[in-house]
Amino acid sequence: MPPEQHAPQPPRTVWITGASSGIGMATALACARRGDRLMLSSRAPAPLEEVARQCSSLGSADVLVAPLDISDDDAVRRASANAARRWGRLDVVVQNAGVAAYGRVDEVPAAVLEGVLRTNVLGAAFVASEAVRTFRAQGEGTLVVVGSVLGRITVPWMGAYNASKFALRGLVRTMQQENRDVPGIRICLVAPGGVDTPIYDQSATVLGRRNRPPYPVSSPEHVAAKVLHAADRGAPAHRELDAGWANPAMKAAFALAPGVFDRLSRPAMRALGFTRGRRPDGPGNVLAPQPHEEGLHQRR
Repeated sequence: MPPEQHAPQPPRTVWITGASSGIGMATALACARRGDRLMLSSRAPAPLEEVARQCSSLGSADVLVAPLDISDDDAVRRASANAARRWGRLDVVVQNAGVAAYGRVDEVPAAVLEGVLRTNVLGAAFVASEAVRTFRAQGEGTLVVVGSVLGRITVPWMGAYNASKFALRGLVRTMQQENRDVPGIRICLVAPGGVDTPIYDQSATVLGRRNRPPYPVSSPEHVAAKVLHAADRGAPAHRELDAGWANPAMKAAFALAPGVFDRLSRPAMRALGFTRGRRPDGPGNVLAPQPHEEGLHQRR
């Protein structure tokens, strides 16, 4: 069965981080259509409440809003405990929350560099660890981590994000190995390429240019379908799923022809990763949320 199609599933309890925007929002809406019980988390309470209302109207059996910063381990643990009290278990955890920064590594402010790594690596580790603790106590559960093809290749001016996604992939692969002793635990990394989400407008930048998802661009709904495929019991355990038809070719070129890849990466990134528009330099949502920028797609 293709990943965009799904056999009927009984309602599950699903925790989604980064649920107020982009891939997380699309995943929440897709789960709601299936009748799942949802706990939705992000740093932006008002947009999160709006997503919760949409999920309820689409058929979610129950929706719990749990605003938090995933880099706060205590907040992550409290949210998990709240879900356990409300539903008695967690079936699926989707670790999707993340931030991005644009700029040459030596020009990115230290606070921004630290913020990207704190959210994308430490925060993701906190959520993943809490999910695994819960699943080991239950004897089963599925963790889906949204990574990036930039955990397998690098591009100029995204060093902080590249570093975080390489680290995230290493974390997920290690957790897959560590939890093979519990057959009911399934851990999957979904790795998109460019996706039409607000992360590009919300990113930190020191380049003064408006960035965009590089071609080929997937919709957040397409990536959400991959996430649901990974969460379904029909998907094999311990997998890494690409979400972007060009990902395999990019990974092959990066590994097999690194010199050519490096020579082409700068002009390709200039042509495909930016518009002609300008935007002011600043930390974006790396250091604090930007609720007004939340939504399903990038602003046109």
